[in-house]
Amino acid sequence: MEKKIIEEYEINSSTLIIFPLKYGSKVYSKIIELEEEFISPFRPIDIIKKSCIFFGCSYEGRKEGTRQLIGITHKVPISISPTNFIYFFPTTSPENIQCIWIAHEHIIDFKKGSKDTTNVTFINKACVEVPISYTSFQNQYLRTVLLRSKLSQRLEETTWEFYTKRQKASEEKSNYLTAGNRKWHERSGSI
Repeated sequence: MEKKIIEEYEINSSTLIIFPLKYGSKVYSKIIELEEEFISPFRPIDIIKKSCIFFGCSYEGRKEGTRQLIGITHKVPISISPTNFIYFFPTTSPENIQCIWIAHEHIIDFKKGSKDTTNVTFINKACVEVPISYTSFQNQYLRTVLLRSKLSQRLEETTWEFYTKRQKASEEKSNYLTAGNRKWHERSGSI
């Protein structure tokens, strides 16, 4: 797969994983999508932050939302775009230059690899060895499952409330109009 060098990048529904890539004294990103690979001159955390803003919220806001929903304060999974099911989790502290970000949605399997690594298989059948212990990977994966579940539940509750209130308001309006029509007919003598 040929790697394209790009200046701008926002995470999208095809993004699988973002690796740090040492480039001289700088850290770039190697981005793997379903069918393409890219090199970006930005660190993985910078791409995560920019993508959060692209989808309407700051990284810090997403982090705080995760804390409020599931109580996690370290190595928090991030809901970059819940409506597009774009959730990523870090392999280490996000500020660590070795931190890799992985898209939860595209993982179909993960297995214990060689010493302190995990072999991750994505939906496109690509298998990547990630330098994180199986136990830590599983923990991060399950934290992301919990975040997705809680956020989906919250979205469903607010949607249900909205439609319930809307239905009730519509019924009250209908009752008001029906009562109003009856009074008009009574006054005009047509009943």
